[in-house]
Amino acid sequence: MFECRAPISQQEFDQYYHLRWTILRKPLQQEQGSERDDLETQAVHRAIFDNKGNIIAVARLHFCSMFEGQIRYMAVADDFQGKGLGQQLVLALEQFASSLGVNKLSLKAREQAISFYQKLSYKNMGFSHLLFNEIKHFKMEKTLVRAVLPHDKLSTALQNTWHSTIPMSKAMKVTVSYYDQQNLVTTCDELFNKNLHNTMFAGSIYTLSTLTGWGWVYLLMEQKKLTGNIVLADAKIRYHNPIAGIAFAKTGFSLSSGCIDDLLTDKKIKLSVEVQVMSGEKVAATFTGLYFVLPK
Repeated sequence: MFECRAPISQQEFDQYYHLRWTILRKPLQQEQGSERDDLETQAVHRAIFDNKGNIIAVARLHFCSMFEGQIRYMAVADDFQGKGLGQQLVLALEQFASSLGVNKLSLKAREQAISFYQKLSYKNMGFSHLLFNEIKHFKMEKTLVRAVLPHDKLSTALQNTWHSTIPMSKAMKVTVSYYDQQNLVTTCDELFNKNLHNTMFAGSIYTLSTLTGWGWVYLLMEQKKLTGNIVLADAKIRYHNPIAGIAFAKTGFSLSSGCIDDLLTDKKIKLSVEVQVMSGEKVAATFTGLYFVLPK
């Protein structure tokens, strides 16, 4: 049995990078370390483990913009090629990207891998570059298509409410990237929200978190067709790690408590909402907000 997941321990990451180097860089006489780049800490990593815990295939996803990602460093151990592991990795990364609202993926494929990616619906966009002035690579792209759902209208209404009533949200380009009535994911423009250290400004992380929590309460009310004024009564945030790339803020039923139906009693209600701000798949900040809803 094979298991596909992110590496967790340092030992697993050491295996992960070693396989990457062995397959992709060692045959080109490149030193260890050449298999890594500056985006590792903000990327999404996937590995396939055999039944002994050995890593036999790897791939990585990073985000180029709020709605576009790129797959890189796909490698399968020689003894396990042709067993569908590459396809499993691509599908796992596509699923993760879709869960954040990313709708376009790209990659740079070696010439012999073009047909593999074409079978997975990636289009060959033409020659990209020569790796180490030797290996031809071709750019390939795929649009991740999902059905238009009724609650997409709620997402649009929430985003319009933010931008029309809170000027900062429009300047930050705060956007609903994913909503399925169980979970809400938001994001914002990377360049506008950078500080002098080239990481996301702490105030922008706080603002994105506050609006995401407020947005979750708004969506709960809209689903039930309830009215009320939402106010933030109390909040705290913990910053765990800097965010060097695209930030995604996530919340949902599993991260909130309180009953919106209590609005039917015409009394003030309170809901606690936790928001996790992600860098890749790591939680970079944790926000907890106490929201009051005041009957109109």
